[in-house]
This record gives sequence, C-alpha cells and structure tokens, in this order.
Amino acid sequence: MVQILIKNGLVYDPLNSINGEVMDLGVKNGKIVDPSEVNLNEAVVVDASGKVVLPGGIDIHSHIAGPKVNVGRLIRPEDHYLTNIPHKPPFKRAETGLTVPNVFRIGYDYARMGYTFVAEPATPPLKTRHTHEELNAIPMIDKMAFVLVDSNWIVLDLIQESRRDMLTAYLGWLLYATKTYSLKIVDAGSDAAWMIKGEGLSLDDQVPGYNLTPKDIIKAIAESAQQLNLPHKVHVHCNRLGYPGNYSITIETMNLTKDLKIVSEGPALHITHVQFTGYKGDSWGSLESGGEDIANVLNVNPYVTLDMGQVIPGRPATTMTADAPFEFVLYHLTRWKWSTTDTEVETASGIVPYKYKKKSYVNTVQWAIGLEVVLLSKDLWRVFLTTDHPNGGPFIDYPVVMSWLMSKRAREDFMAKLNRKALKKCVITSIDREFTLYDIAIITRASPAKLLGLEKFKGHLGVGADADIAIYDIDPRTLDLSKDYEKVSKAFRRAYMTIKGGEIIVKDGEIVKQVYGRTLYVKPEIPKDMIVEIEKYLDSAFKKYYSISLRNFFIDERELRNPMEIPLKTSLR
Repeated sequence: MVQILIKNGLVYDPLNSINGEVMDLGVKNGKIVDPSEVNLNEAVVVDASGKVVLPGGIDIHSHIAGPKVNVGRLIRPEDHYLTNIPHKPPFKRAETGLTVPNVFRIGYDYARMGYTFVAEPATPPLKTRHTHEELNAIPMIDKMAFVLVDSNWIVLDLIQESRRDMLTAYLGWLLYATKTYSLKIVDAGSDAAWMIKGEGLSLDDQVPGYNLTPKDIIKAIAESAQQLNLPHKVHVHCNRLGYPGNYSITIETMNLTKDLKIVSEGPALHITHVQFTGYKGDSWGSLESGGEDIANVLNVNPYVTLDMGQVIPGRPATTMTADAPFEFVLYHLTRWKWSTTDTEVETASGIVPYKYKKKSYVNTVQWAIGLEVVLLSKDLWRVFLTTDHPNGGPFIDYPVVMSWLMSKRAREDFMAKLNRKALKKCVITSIDREFTLYDIAIITRASPAKLLGLEKFKGHLGVGADADIAIYDIDPRTLDLSKDYEKVSKAFRRAYMTIKGGEIIVKDGEIVKQVYGRTLYVKPEIPKDMIVEIEKYLDSAFKKYYSISLRNFFIDERELRNPMEIPLKTSLR
C-alpha cells in the first residue's frame, strides 16, 4: 500500500482541537502516522499549500440502499434521461440518476465531495439482505445500516407483556442477525394503525390491537438501547411527520429523555430530519417555522441530537420513508406517482416523487426550518448536516447547504428567490451567524464520528486514525468565505483530493481509483441462557407471524463485503 506525505495543509480537525494550523500529515498502511514515519523514497508527496485538509466526511442519514431505493429508481425513469455518464475503464463504472442514483454514482459522488462514510438509516429486518447486497455494490465509502423496529409485532408483543429483558435480548439478537448498527424508529406504532385504519398516530394515541401508545414504544426501545450500550442509541423519525403543528410532538419526543433510565454514555435519542417535524400552525395555509422552538429545547437537553433534513428548493426529490401514512397524504397532494409496500409484520413504506418550488409558501418555510435549528444551536456537536437524501434533496447539494450555513449573504441571495410571505413566518431572516470551516468540520466530520461511537478511528486526523482524508482547493486566509460563497461551494462539490483507507481515489475532482469500503455492524453481548430463551421464543413467533423460517432470516457475515464487527459489552445479565 502506498505511503503518502501531505505537506503544508491548512488542517481542521475538531476532535484534536486543530483549527486551521499549517501541518504535515503522514499516511502508511491505511492509517495516519507521524510524518517522520513516511519513507520519502517510497511516498507520494502531496503539496497542500493553500489548501484545506479535513477528515473524510461522514453522513449519518442518507437513503442509499435497500428495496425502497430500488423501487424509487423504477418509478423515476425521468430521473435518468439526462444524467448518464459512460463507464471509463479500467476503474470507473457507468453512472446514472439524480435523486435516486445507481450504486456507482452514489459512491463516486460522495468520494468527489470528500465523503468516505455513509449510514443507511432505515432497513426492514426481513429485507435487509437486499440492503446489504446494494451496500456491497456501492464503491468508495464505508457503510452501515439502521434496522427498523417501531412497528415490529414481536417488539410490540414484548413491550406489552412487560418482558423488558427479553425485548432487549431480542433487539440485540436482531441487530446481529441483520448485521446492522443501530435501532430505527419511524412513526412509532403507526404501521399497525395504517394497516387497520389507514392513518397514523400521535404520541398518546393507542396502537390498534395493543394496549400501548407510541410514547410507550419509544421509551421501551430507548431503554433497551441503553442496556445494549449501543454506540448510536436510537434514530427517531417523529410521529406525525409532515403535518402542520407537529413541532410540538417533536419537542415532546425530545423531552422523553427526562423519563429514561440512562445507564450508558452518549445521547439517548437522535431526532432525524427535524425540518420535516418542525411545523407550527394548524393548516398548510397557516404554516410557520418551529425551528427556533426546537433549537431552544435542544439547547437545554444534553441527551438529544438532531439532523436538519434540509430541503433544496428548485431541485427534484424522491420522498421515501417507512412512514406510509404520510406518503399516502403526500401522494394525494401531488397526484402523480405513488408506491407503497407492507413488509409482513415489520413496517410499511411509501415512495412519492416531489419537487420543492422556490416560490411555494410551504416549501419556503421548510427551507428555513432546517437552517434555523442548526444556526441557533449552541452545541454544534449535537447537530448534523443532512438532506435526508433523497427526501429533502440529493446529497450532492451538501456544498450548497454548507454555503448557506457559512454565509449570510448566500442565504439572503437565495431568500430573494423564495416566497416573501412565508419568510415572515420564519426567524431565518434575522439570524446573522456564519459558520467557520472549523464549525463545518464539526457537523460533517467530528460530531458524526462521535455520535456513531467511531471517534477512535474515524472523523479525525490524529495518529492511528483511518487515513480517510479530504483536501479542498480553498484558502481561508485569502478568500472571504462569506462573500465568495460560490467558490467555497464549488470547492466542496469537487475535492482536490480524496484519500480512502490510504488510497488516493479522487484527484482534481475526478475518480482515479475504485475501492470498496467496509460495512460496520454491532454484536451485542447476550448471556447464553438468554440466547437459548430468545431463540425458543422466536421459533414460535416466526411460525406465527412470518412467511419464512427463522433459519432463513439470519444474515451471515460472509454475505457482507468487507464486514467489520463491533463487539459490545451490555448490561444484560
């Protein structure tokens, strides 16, 4: 493996408190080493003078794999007409797609932006073998997936029966069986309501067929995540997503941490794509931003993290989520295309193409909310840049979002194209804050690594870290980052160089080598007697609920390309 010496780069590495220092970095055997350890006779020397050097980007929430993504491709043929890029032997495959790209474009576009790690945030257990097959095919990046558990009938049975240790053991077993990394909750309990009543649920509504509420489900799963000592506890898509007035449910969900038994380090709940659950008002006509209210709650609750789910007006999107009730409503609003699927006793999903319009009142409020929450947050280690790809917009627009965060002028120039009446219902117009490169490094590198529990070897440039490095051709000493925001955005869209695992994979914004990263998953420690008990229970439950056998459900490690197992010590006894 090649050795690399990066000389004189402007390094931003928040996990090591390095803020724009001119430094050299050494790379050897896929790891970052002291520059003195690099053999100059064998090394590739990279002159990074006047260039920004960051750890590889980490995306904690992007729908890049699984059956929903594949269906999204099928119902969006227009997404591919003008986006085809032929293959380039010997290392680059053909690319196609915008909102739902093919697997090769996903990997290449992330690498071109300097991103090296992505989390697929929602996979139904029964279909996770499909998810892994797609993750295996995506080049360039490391990956992981979060398994859906919010409406799983086995989960609901165990919660209702108050068998909490069994619930925890089952969730630990499920994570290992599906080779996933964290637990995902989408619109807790609403799949049962969708199948029986064709509607969703608020936090205190009763789940049909169970003496439970969504609040009960979230608390039980969150406490099991504590017992399992998961690096990233619970990824929560709040109830009533997409409905006016839902900001109060988001705040109530955030405040559930006050009732949780915290036995493990780190945040207890992650609220995802908060823009979609940050709406004030009782109708679309009276819609207002709840971003400031949510930010105020976040600022006093250290157990909660949020990602923004930023929408990109003027861009097409393909909404896809396990929140079938919301997608059904969106289909009737758009009156174009809709796909929906029930996955046996686990979840229901919906897929609806959409386009956010610059002059739309509703879309303008949506644009403001995500930015407001992040810009008003006092602790940037608990907020994250996402577009909920492809729901709010394609991930390739992250550089544009960065420019909005770094430049008030960029926001003002874009607001001139938006709905003025809607902007009066938002606080974004009064926010002066502008992020620095150090701030951007936090929310796109350091804080995601820390949230996922990977900060020992990801998200930083210290000795021993994985050699995942992004170099950008911008010099903040000579460039006004606020005034020249378009140049900043352009630089972040096409990295000068991306290094993955010690290999140079992007140079001057172009793919120069194809590599395949690892897929990370957890293996929680479960006592042997509990394993025997849970497998006996599941043998009966699978015969009752599933159309497949328990034996065929389990995913073997050999089915993953470059698997990386993360063993976990738990409090199960």
